[in-house]
Amino acid sequence: MTQHRPPPFDAELDVVLQALADKVPPRITPDMIGRFRAIPADPTVGGAVEKAGAIHEQRTIPGYAGAGLAASVFRRPDQSTAGPGILYLHGGGMVFGNRFGGVQAYLPFIKSHSAVVVAVDYRLAPEHPDPIPVEDGFAALSWIVEHAGELGIDPARMIVAGQSAGAGLAAGVCLLARERHGPPVAAQVLVSPMLDDRDDTDSAHQIDGIGVWDRTSNVTGWAALLGDRRGGSEVSVFAAPGRAEDLADLPPAFISVGSAEVFRDEAVAYASRLWSCGGSAELHVWPGGFHGFENFAPAARITASAAAARDAWLTRLLES
Repeated sequence: MTQHRPPPFDAELDVVLQALADKVPPRITPDMIGRFRAIPADPTVGGAVEKAGAIHEQRTIPGYAGAGLAASVFRRPDQSTAGPGILYLHGGGMVFGNRFGGVQAYLPFIKSHSAVVVAVDYRLAPEHPDPIPVEDGFAALSWIVEHAGELGIDPARMIVAGQSAGAGLAAGVCLLARERHGPPVAAQVLVSPMLDDRDDTDSAHQIDGIGVWDRTSNVTGWAALLGDRRGGSEVSVFAAPGRAEDLADLPPAFISVGSAEVFRDEAVAYASRLWSCGGSAELHVWPGGFHGFENFAPAARITASAAAARDAWLTRLLES
């Protein structure tokens, strides 16, 4: 019988995990979704917007099949020249979360590179199962490009970024854009991406009852999104990009994941497949990192390293 001994957590992160134990249990079951949806939006976003010298405009934009989606546009108040656009898709296992979770990572690029960041509340499962979330993401990308002139965006410099479930959706949006021959995407940023519903990697077996978002939580999220199709042969690569064999002709990718999280092996496999298909990817596996450590442990040294790597990659991309 295969032994799935988990890798150790980073020492600083282990202390954070212990403090989080009551608020963020490793295992999230369907009956807990409502509890996590009730968590309020990050109250520090306003300060981050101010620090970036930006304004925050709330919009309602069209989603899949014409549904209205809440969106936030963050940009300079005097945006006079077209800068890069960043579509941000939040995490939450496909079942909870909102557009403010994790968006702060991209706001500094408003000041440094005149970027325009658009964060979107795609619709959540199980009320809105596949293909709604990824199609909402694609609809948001299409809306941004169609309104690029109004928003102050150069449509040739469009980046799709996401975290966790949002990173999986970002990968799916890029696959849809390739399939449909547009809109063009210049880069994809995938942080701890949720890519594969089959839940059968070594890391998925290792992270069971420990850390943040364990194997049971993963089943909760994918089952909500896919229902009885989860793990079967009828799952689209747009819903679960980890199933895609052909990753040719996709935009350059930045992929970041912890060594002690469920998504480690599928993220590594995705980067490897991008390379084998002739694509470009920068992969970081952070030793001892649990899922979402960047959000839960902002003062940890490993978080600073992860943020610096992502920011350096984006800076090179935007200045090339």
